Amino acid sequence: MSSSRSDVGGSLLVPVANPETADRQLDTAIDIATDRSYRVLLVYIVDVPSQLSLQDGRRYLLEDDDEEMLAAAAARVEDAGVPVDKRIRMARGVSTGIIGAAKKYDVDTILMGWRGRPPRQDIILGNHIDRVLRDAACDVLVKRIKTPTPAPIENVLVPVAGGPHESLATDAAASIARRNDAAVTLLHVREPDGPERTRAEAKTLLAQAAAAFDDGLSIDRQIVESDDVDAAITDRTSEHEVTVLGTSRGGLIQRALLGTTSEAVGRHAANTVILAKRHDPVPSRLRRLLS
Repeated sequence: MSSSRSDVGGSLLVPVANPETADRQLDTAIDIATDRSYRVLLVYIVDVPSQLSLQDGRRYLLEDDDEEMLAAAAARVEDAGVPVDKRIRMARGVSTGIIGAAKKYDVDTILMGWRGRPPRQDIILGNHIDRVLRDAACDVLVKRIKTPTPAPIENVLVPVAGGPHESLATDAAASIARRNDAAVTLLHVREPDGPERTRAEAKTLLAQAAAAFDDGLSIDRQIVESDDVDAAITDRTSEHEVTVLGTSRGGLIQRALLGTTSEAVGRHAANTVILAKRHDPVPSRLRRLLS
């Protein structure tokens, strides 16, 4: 197992809701936190309805099982040698509690768990996750926990398309690969008749992505041509234990948080998927005015 990068530092917020999902989130949280010298903040949110005061929420809604789950999660992180804090927060909604915790404790990244449920009208991943992706003032990682993470992790897939969130995806993938001594595949899919990029430009894109990884890691750069980008990526997820990709451009208006490719791969991948959304402090409308 590779050594951690003690020169990084920061904090990773992990909202936990039940033992099963918490355990799978912690697999990735421990890898990233150990590699990047992060402190982990575990948060359990009590969703308090408006009929109750927040103080009464703690009295009437918080159960012993919830506190025991949070304590067990903290013990696992601590046993892995990662500094950890735990908090119970009362909030008017789970997403409000998560976003508020991220702001109060000034965290660098949130790691959410997602069960991979089918989309509903105007809802992409789920009410809570959608709002955190949209409104959190920090980076967000979303791990699909529909299936257990295969062990050991030997191969990590990183689709590369030059999107604005790709640097967060490559950072997370590099941490996972270093911690598990895993090989990395950088994959660019181009449509045969598409105007987006020539093969030479695609090679440059892959070279730039490869720079995020250490020389000691096995890096395979692949360019494939396909009329169906989503399917080409999804097909290759079966050959890799983990796929990490940045949220993509495009898609319908209600899909703007993710883009159609990242959503499709996130739903249909054969193994574990982690979606990455880099925080942009400059609103898109202002960015257009400044450009």
